[in-house]
Amino acid sequence: MSTYSASGRRLSGSSAPGAPATSAPRFSVKIPEVVSRTSTARFAERARARRRLARRQLAMIAGGVVGVLAIAWLLFFSPVLALDTDQVTVSGAGSVVAVDQVLAVVDQRADVPLPRLDTITMRDEILDVPGVRGARVMRDWPHGVSVTLVAREPVAAVPDGSRFALLDMDGVQVGRVDSAPKGLPVVDVPVGDKRTLDAVLSVLEQLPDKVLADVKSVSARTQDTVTMNLRDGVRVDWGSATRTPLKIAVLDALRASKAGKDAKVIDVSAPELPVTR
Repeated sequence: MSTYSASGRRLSGSSAPGAPATSAPRFSVKIPEVVSRTSTARFAERARARRRLARRQLAMIAGGVVGVLAIAWLLFFSPVLALDTDQVTVSGAGSVVAVDQVLAVVDQRADVPLPRLDTITMRDEILDVPGVRGARVMRDWPHGVSVTLVAREPVAAVPDGSRFALLDMDGVQVGRVDSAPKGLPVVDVPVGDKRTLDAVLSVLEQLPDKVLADVKSVSARTQDTVTMNLRDGVRVDWGSATRTPLKIAVLDALRASKAGKDAKVIDVSAPELPVTR
């Protein structure tokens, strides 16, 4: 009797009949069933397996597409992230910007989901509001908007008929009033002379707040003849808008000196050679 391996090779046994049996380990090997015994059947099975794999892949892709569409709808079309106009904040309006006009621009987008909100267009529309010099619009998740403004603050009052036009540092009119506001210098320049007006505004823009508060009025016939009248009656001949920081330092030094305190006219148009009288 012989024992064979799965490959058919004899492992042990006797070659002659009647030979005494020898002790040998006995084990059995289970030969797996052949799924398909012909090439045609095996080909068909592989084709079915490929179809099953393709169906699984298609189902996964379809599930992914459905998931993406669901998220897109949730973010861009559902009210989950819709703009709530009660959650809009506006800062930096200053004293001249009409906040209600800024809010009106935002209110036009009520209930629009924040991901679809066109903040650039909103900013451009807000810049058209009188008195707004700069603006930044940011989403305030999940339902709000934050608007930060840079207001055009008036730096001078220019006589305009019986009233006064309020101008900012860029010469842009930000309002009209019946009388010049307290603490705001009155500017007298030739009508329509933009270069002279720009020179005056440039000087006022560079003045420290302490000095600017002392300026009662400013006049100029040309861009090189800027003259300031201070609230204590002293006249300051400034000249052009050039070298303003040096002129400020010279004016401060003269005003602190004994000669400057008694002077009625201080000329710093040539700051290296100032004159008091």
